[in-house]
Amino acid sequence: MIQIYHNSRCGKSRACLLFLTENNKEVAVIDYLKNPLSKSEVVGLLEKLQLAPLALIRTNEKIWIAEFKGKKLTNDQLIEAMVANPILIERPIVVKGNQAVIARPLENVNKII
Repeated sequence: MIQIYHNSRCGKSRACLLFLTENNKEVAVIDYLKNPLSKSEVVGLLEKLQLAPLALIRTNEKIWIAEFKGKKLTNDQLIEAMVANPILIERPIVVKGNQAVIARPLENVNKII
């Protein structure tokens, strides 16, 4: 089963979901804005993505600019920021087993499906 961490308002996220369904992949959609991730879930995603927390943050989001930009934050503080403000999490994220990719560009999905 493939999971997609999805934001239905995001064109890239919608395109990724369409790509997966058109390729007959069984997909579990996780709307992380409506059902925010726990700290352990964010940590698990980071491990699967093999990324540092800052690499998963959308630094152009208004909340980032207003509250976090320019501050020296620890990895734990960055994770807490994503938990408290899920809009900061990059999207879409596609997970299959112990592997995950940020599907930007969409072709990244091919690495794990």
